[in-house]
Amino acid sequence: MTTPAPLRPATVLAQLFVSSRPVSWINTAYPFAAAYLLTARQIDLTFVVGTLFFLVPYNLAMYGVNDVFDYESDLRNPRKGGAHGAILDRRLHRVTLWAAALSCLPFLVYLVLVGSWPATLVLAASMFFVVFYSAPPLRLKERPFADSVTSSIHFFSPAVYGLVLAGATWTWPLGAIVAAFALWGVASHAFGAVQDVVADREADIASIATVRGARWTVRFSLTCYAASGLLMLATAWPGPLGAVIAVPYLVAVWPYRNTTDEAAHTATRGWDRFLWINQLSGFMTTLLLLWYALLTP
Repeated sequence: MTTPAPLRPATVLAQLFVSSRPVSWINTAYPFAAAYLLTARQIDLTFVVGTLFFLVPYNLAMYGVNDVFDYESDLRNPRKGGAHGAILDRRLHRVTLWAAALSCLPFLVYLVLVGSWPATLVLAASMFFVVFYSAPPLRLKERPFADSVTSSIHFFSPAVYGLVLAGATWTWPLGAIVAAFALWGVASHAFGAVQDVVADREADIASIATVRGARWTVRFSLTCYAASGLLMLATAWPGPLGAVIAVPYLVAVWPYRNTTDEAAHTATRGWDRFLWINQLSGFMTTLLLLWYALLTP
């Protein structure tokens, strides 16, 4: 029997880094930063602290907890590793949970102290779903439909928090933007779950894809992406142009609309394109936000 290599500090840090999914850091930090900055119209300490929190500690908590409690199923999933998720050394599970908690703590303390009670409520809800998406006893990722909704909350709640923290005035067009973002998150999670149908069933993990099947889930994802684009038409100018952002996602997912459960693993190719499309959509979103900022001094 081979003796495992000793855990060195550099090894632990490298594993924590991979577990935090660096490729996804921008997906949570950017929504907060954009929402806060466009509302407060200034870069202050709260902006910096909040952006740093949603950049790294938030993602370590979200993905680290997931990697710990998904360990057994991840071992049987050939997709896991790198951008698709780390397979944590079992000896690092306790370290990862402690690192996630301790890295978040000082940021959360500061944000609670400077925020209003509605902002603190949003932040608390966001962290609740971050933890209990993967952790027992709720383990929401194993509750079909709740899994996609909870995953979406992970990404749009930083934006909602930024808006509430900065004191935004809520309007129907602003609500449409948040709803469109939420539907994008639901669609993205649902499509991402398709590629894991076989591995999740073997691990006895229930998900929207294992319960409804690959074909239904892909079509559900397409519907949510389309609805997200349509909602952008109800936003203030130049928001309606954001409807175009949904098109690349629809094009990437469309080829898998008739995929079977047995061939669901082929959706990984579409998911790899999804990661690149996120960069394009982020660029387009930035241009629209800059345009909006110029129109509303």
